[in-house]
Amino acid sequence: MSLVRVKSQFCTGITQYDRCSLNSACACFHIAGAIDVGICSDEFVDCSELVACESSNNLCREPNHRCVHHPRCHNLPVCYPVPSFNRQLCPPRATMNTSTTTSMPTTTTTARTTQQLVIPNIPVDARWKQNGVTVAGGHGGGSGTNQLNNPYGLFVDDDQMMIIADCLNHRIIQWKMGNTNGQVVAGGNGKGNQLSQMEEPTDVLIDKETDSLLICDNNNRRVVRWSHHSGTTQGEILIDNINCWGLAMDDQRYLYISDIEKHEVRRYQIGDKNGTLVAGGNGYGDSLNQLDEPKYIFVDPQQTV
Repeated sequence: MSLVRVKSQFCTGITQYDRCSLNSACACFHIAGAIDVGICSDEFVDCSELVACESSNNLCREPNHRCVHHPRCHNLPVCYPVPSFNRQLCPPRATMNTSTTTSMPTTTTTARTTQQLVIPNIPVDARWKQNGVTVAGGHGGGSGTNQLNNPYGLFVDDDQMMIIADCLNHRIIQWKMGNTNGQVVAGGNGKGNQLSQMEEPTDVLIDKETDSLLICDNNNRRVVRWSHHSGTTQGEILIDNINCWGLAMDDQRYLYISDIEKHEVRRYQIGDKNGTLVAGGNGYGDSLNQLDEPKYIFVDPQQTV
């Protein structure tokens, strides 16, 4: 199971329409079905442009829209546009926390920015449908562009584009929602250790800052980066001599990698070869300071792994 990540500027702990950004044109719109969480976005969208969310599940079918409350326009939740550049449009506003103690005649003031939460647009009373819908593959195991062969990790971007580690095809393939065929975006040149090849990749994510794919090239014991631009024919090695399996990236662009051989998870700055141990690293086992072949990982906004 992989997680869908929708990154936007969120606001917590403030009321509907309150200011949530350094940009005074942005306001907090509470997300339908969420508790005390809203999206911070441009306030000046004409009511006539908004349509109601699907009443059964509070979903929006249009890309880059979120289901929010907007009582100035409609009584029911509406699909509100949240552009891909929303973080630049509505940069977070620093808030002040003041705490005092009776034993010290000083006041400690700290500044923090609005948390960048990752909240799925799912109502609190949602129930899974009993039958899923095939969105990629489904034509038997194989190497055709309409097939997969032991797909492992996947990443879904804000436009619902799926990036899939097609493990036994030694490639990364992307799939637009609703398409019958995918498109190979990395590897696909047979099994091997050349920079144009991979051997059994197990996970992939998109680094939006550089518009590149970061890939666990598992059997080659390396993490590689491929440009996401069309026409790319080979990648580059970011980290080698690592039995990586899963990848995650936080909002500060720290890269987290699970190592199933060392039974640990390490955090890296891009360009760092050694990283910092954040979990495990004490041999395999079931103690609270140990892991046993950790695979897929997730990092929350507080950098908890």
